[in-house]
Amino acid sequence: MSQPLIETKDLCKYFKTPKGLLHAVDGVNLTIQKGETLGVVGESGCGKSTLGRVILRLIPHTSGQVMYDGKDFLALSKREMNVMRRKAQIIFQDPSSSLNPRMTVSEIIAEPIRVNHILHGSKEIEKRVKELMETVGLAYRFVNTYPHELDGGRRQRIGIARALAVNPEFIVCDEPVSALDVSIQAQILNLLMDLQDEMGLTYMFITHNLSVVKHISDEIAVMYLGQCVEKTSSDELFENPMHPYTQALLEAIPLATIEEKYRERNIIRGEVVSPVNPKPGCRFAPRCPYATDACGDPNLNLKEVTPGHWVACTRCGG
Repeated sequence: MSQPLIETKDLCKYFKTPKGLLHAVDGVNLTIQKGETLGVVGESGCGKSTLGRVILRLIPHTSGQVMYDGKDFLALSKREMNVMRRKAQIIFQDPSSSLNPRMTVSEIIAEPIRVNHILHGSKEIEKRVKELMETVGLAYRFVNTYPHELDGGRRQRIGIARALAVNPEFIVCDEPVSALDVSIQAQILNLLMDLQDEMGLTYMFITHNLSVVKHISDEIAVMYLGQCVEKTSSDELFENPMHPYTQALLEAIPLATIEEKYRERNIIRGEVVSPVNPKPGCRFAPRCPYATDACGDPNLNLKEVTPGHWVACTRCGG
């Protein structure tokens, strides 16, 4: 297999709290192949968004590495990072709060072009803004409109156009459709997939919606309280989930059938453990019906159980 575009090595991010260190991201090892999409799923508070921001150096890491095309992304100087910023961008979850309300659509999209000195003449920038608006399906009549005058779908298209303005290779999509209506979600997802095909983009797609992640992802990583507990291809994860937490997540997906009313579910019992100074081993163990003393092993990491299927669980040979 070729060298991945993105690779994290024991990546950690801890936050100081009055009670100790909050382990938001703890020893995550992931790879993303060029031109593919890695979906990152898990319940709220599991560290998905923090992971994406640490990878892009929007917030500082505690330890570990992020390799970008073979180079240590986290070790670059400020000058080197200014160049790399063009290659790695982010689409935020809430288009309402991520867009400057005092700037028009054209000003928002043109800002990264001007800041990065990609184009200089006003006519060239105006032409590029028009091209980007067409690319994301945003009518040019909105060029002098302010974000609050548009609906959520159009605002998110502005965010996508802004991310594309610097011709990136890698984009972190941080729950880009969760704040949108279902019909608009499908439009934005299809747009992202079309852009990937046309431009060869690489995505890290963060979401808590399993139906969405199955639709867009080549591989899926499942996170629980800062740890990655399972990673494999999208098809394999849905056909053969191995970690008890992944199995419970998939069983929670509602089905549009009459039998759904009578289907028995594997409901997760117990309380979520605190991410502040957590005990070694699997953090899902207090809620897992299969937990044993072996689950407290501090060296419990992702292991390849079957070809391409990585699991951190003692039941699965992990």
